[in-house]
Order: sequence, then C-alpha cells, then structure tokens
Amino acid sequence: MYEITQYSKDQAKKLGVMIKPSTRKNKKIDVFDKNLEYITSIGDNRYKDFPTYKKEKGEEYANKRREAYKKRHEKDRHTRGTAGYYADKILW
Repeated sequence: MYEITQYSKDQAKKLGVMIKPSTRKNKKIDVFDKNLEYITSIGDNRYKDFPTYKKEKGEEYANKRREAYKKRHEKDRHTRGTAGYYADKILW
C-alpha cells in the first residue's frame, strides 16, 4: 500500500480536497471533496512520483522526472476535476 507523503497532503490542502490511500487496484490515492464525495483515484502504485524520487534519489533527479512527467501529460493535466489534474497537482 502506498504511504501518502506530507508533500501530497500539503498539495491537497492547497486544492481544498481530502486524500486517502486508495481502495482501487493499482492506485495510490483517492481524492475527495470537502463533503467527502469521491472525485477520482490518482497515481499508479507501480510507478514513482515526485516525493518518492526526491526521497530516494534527491531533489535534482526528482525535478528532472517532474519535468518529464509534465511534458508527457501536457494534454490531460490542465482540466480541473480530472484525474490528470489532481495527479499533476498532488503527486508532481
């Protein structure tokens, strides 16, 4: 099971959403609105994210991976309310 980092908790707070470890197969985090209504699941637990890279390989390497992620997901990370949006804002 994925352990939610303080970085992700802080990012979720900025967005006004709550996060919990996901109950869905191969997902890291479930995202909920202020009324605890389910919004989406984000992050494939078979892949790493910014806080994980930062912890394991340092900030410089994590920033390179972040840049690559943002380029790769440019089309789906800007629409508020989508899984891509929340993954970008909370995990990257």
